Amino acid sequence: MVFNRLNQFFTDSSACRPRKPDLPDNLAEIYQKARNGHVLEQVLWGKALLDSEYVPRDVDKAREWFTIAASASYGPAHNMLGRCSQFGWGCPLDLTEAVRHYSRAAQLDDLWGIYNLGICHMRGLGVQADRRTAFLLFRRAALRGHAKSMNLLARFIEEGWETPANPLAALEWYQRSADGGDYRGQHNYATALMGMGQPEDALRYWRMAVKDATPDILQAMQRELERPGAPQDPDLMETLRQRLKTVLPGDD
Repeated sequence: MVFNRLNQFFTDSSACRPRKPDLPDNLAEIYQKARNGHVLEQVLWGKALLDSEYVPRDVDKAREWFTIAASASYGPAHNMLGRCSQFGWGCPLDLTEAVRHYSRAAQLDDLWGIYNLGICHMRGLGVQADRRTAFLLFRRAALRGHAKSMNLLARFIEEGWETPANPLAALEWYQRSADGGDYRGQHNYATALMGMGQPEDALRYWRMAVKDATPDILQAMQRELERPGAPQDPDLMETLRQRLKTVLPGDD
């Protein structure tokens, strides 16, 4: 059945073939492997169609690639189909359908699927809010090394949600998240370090976080760095201002 879908897919001359002849070698290789039935590359090519400077954005074709890979029971493909349904990429926005795909991704042990399903249960997206289930999902992914899940597990432990509050354990998970590259974990750990009287270490983690942080974290970072007695780092503050200017443009 999968091969039939691939054959039908490629009989369409517009089947998301790159329109630029000068694709980088690595991206061209991904495309060729995707055409040859490699599920990882099918997902990677679908992601390229969502966000790449080398090929035109095409959410419909991206979703078709994810669907082909998902038909082979590939967890990351179901996770991306969940993202499509959650944000309306190539299909109607449907949170219930998103949860269905995230659940399937989690069954297939995909860490991003586990994390996204945890987010849905925590926030009540497409399913009744259930902190206990969210906690178990974040813990499951965190124990497998998923940095974003580590940050949320730390939050649950810090707040005493569905588990006894344990500040020291929370701090350890924030550090693991930060060292794993999650900008939220980096900000949260830096904030904790400031409270522990370790400003230089805090600045080091904020310098990591500022590169990829979303507007909410950038604004939270700005508040912390503008507090009386906060450590001074002109280069960090300039980078922070420029990032805020980019993501929160003014009316000029």
